[in-house]
Parts: sequence; structure tokens; C-alpha cells
Amino acid sequence: MIDSPRPRVRTPYRSPRESRRRRLRASVSENRSRVPDLGGGRLLLPSAITVLAICAGLSAAKFALDERIDLAVGMIAAAALLDGVDGRIARLLGATTRIGAELDSLADAINFGVAPALTIYLVLLRGEDSGWVLALIYTCAIVLRLARFNTLLDDTSAPKFTKDFFVGVPAPAAALIALLPIAAEQQFGYGWWTSAAAVGSWMMLTAALAVSRIPTASLKSFAIPPRALVGLLILVAVGAALLVTFPYILMFVAILGYLLHIPFAWRSRRWVEKRPEEWDTPPRERRLERRARRQVSRTRPRKSEARLGLRRPERR
Repeated sequence: MIDSPRPRVRTPYRSPRESRRRRLRASVSENRSRVPDLGGGRLLLPSAITVLAICAGLSAAKFALDERIDLAVGMIAAAALLDGVDGRIARLLGATTRIGAELDSLADAINFGVAPALTIYLVLLRGEDSGWVLALIYTCAIVLRLARFNTLLDDTSAPKFTKDFFVGVPAPAAALIALLPIAAEQQFGYGWWTSAAAVGSWMMLTAALAVSRIPTASLKSFAIPPRALVGLLILVAVGAALLVTFPYILMFVAILGYLLHIPFAWRSRRWVEKRPEEWDTPPRERRLERRARRQVSRTRPRKSEARLGLRRPERR
């Protein structure tokens, strides 16, 4: 029996232009999930805040040239506030991008390296050759600190607890600390604290803290317990009153409090570094564990008491 030939199935003719269009549509539909969602400006908002921070930082130098010192210091403080907001908003909206991270790093170099150095030079060190050298050293220290920070972000082998601490003083905090002589001049007038030696020594101390490896606490590691909410709101009200009436006194208090926290942050990092079992524990639970261990050590009898068989009187 002879098999009959199968009928040919004719495919419709497509021109090369139609074929290219079909391939393009298929490629777009396949990669649609890779295209970021731009709805609602989610990717635009964090970068826009960073650009506003750059404008505020550079405006500080302009106001320093115009001898409007209050506005110059206020612009750098506003840049520090915006720097703390843009990253949190990006993480909250799920809009973290590589270009946003690079833009934030470049903005920090301008806002907290260039702008404070120019402001201090124009207000307190103008005409001093040594003052310009100090401004250059401070700016280079801030840029080096930011470069090291970027490299540490890419280190995936670091333990989890290292994310709760900064290495050295962050750039926004360093900028506000460096402006302390200007705040003293505005609050108390001219004195030894406005001399080139005092201002230069303070700038070099701030630069050394920025590039040092001293651990400082990250705000992300702090959680506000509900019972402390009322007290925190009272502190916010006191801070707002000082900001309106005595802004430079508030600046002194904030800088002093930040510097005083450094020994505690250093001790906390050493404590958790010696205990690998605590590396993946959240910061709040680590603090509770340290508190519990301190209470246990306080209730233990001393060596002399143990030898004599003495016991402490129980509290009623």
C-alpha cells in the first residue's frame, strides 16, 4: 500500500518588518518584570531629596560669603536632616537603586566636606594661609571616610552586627561637630575659641574622628519602647523650644551628647564582638542580654564573701 503524501501546511507570509515587530513585542513582554515601576514617582522622590540636600549644602557657602552666618549653619543642618531622610524613604518605598546610592555619596562629599570647610574658612579663617590648608585637610578626610564607607557596604562577609555600628564618625555628624567654633562665636562672641589655633585644632580633631576606626552607633539599631514614648515627646518639645530661642545652645548639647555616646558604642561593639552567638541577635535583644548578665554578676558573692561563707542580706 502506497502512502499518500501529507498535505502541506501553508504558513501565512510575514514581511521582515512584521517579523521584527513580533520579536520586539515578545522581548518587551518577557522583560517587562525587569523594568522598574515608575508609578507615583517612587524612584524620583529619594533622588529629589538628595538634590535638595546638595542645594542646601552649597547655599551654606553662599550665605557665608554674604556674612549671613545663621543661614549658613542652618543650611548645613538642613542638608544633614535631608541626608537622613532620603535613605529611609528609599527603603520604605522599595526604591533603592545604584544611581541613588552613588548620588547620595557624592552629595555627602559636597554637603559635609566642601560646604563646612568653606563656611569655616570664610567665617573664621579668611585670609589665613594655614586656614585654607586646614580646610583642604578636613575635606579630604571626609572624602576618604565616605570612600571607606562605600567599600564596607559591598563587604558581604562581615557579620550582621557590624551593620549596627559606623566605623568612625559619620560625615553629617562630623560636619556639625566641625561647626562648633562658629556656634561658639555666634553665641558668646569672639574669644580664644575663635583663634586660628583653636579652630584648626578642632577641625583636625573632627577629621581624625571621621577617618578613625572608632565605632559609633547607628540610629537604625535603636528601637523606641512604647513606655518611653511620652518622655521622648517631651524631649522633642524641649528641643523645639531651644531651636526657636537658643539654637546654638541646642547645637552644643547635641554635639556633647553625641561625643559622650562614643565610649558606650565602643564598649557595646567589643562586647558583641567577643560573643559570636550574639552576632545575629537584634540590638534590642542584645541590650536586654547585657542587662541580664550585669544583674546576675551583681548578685554573685564576692571572693572574700565566698571564702568566709557570708551572704548578703536579702532586700525586702
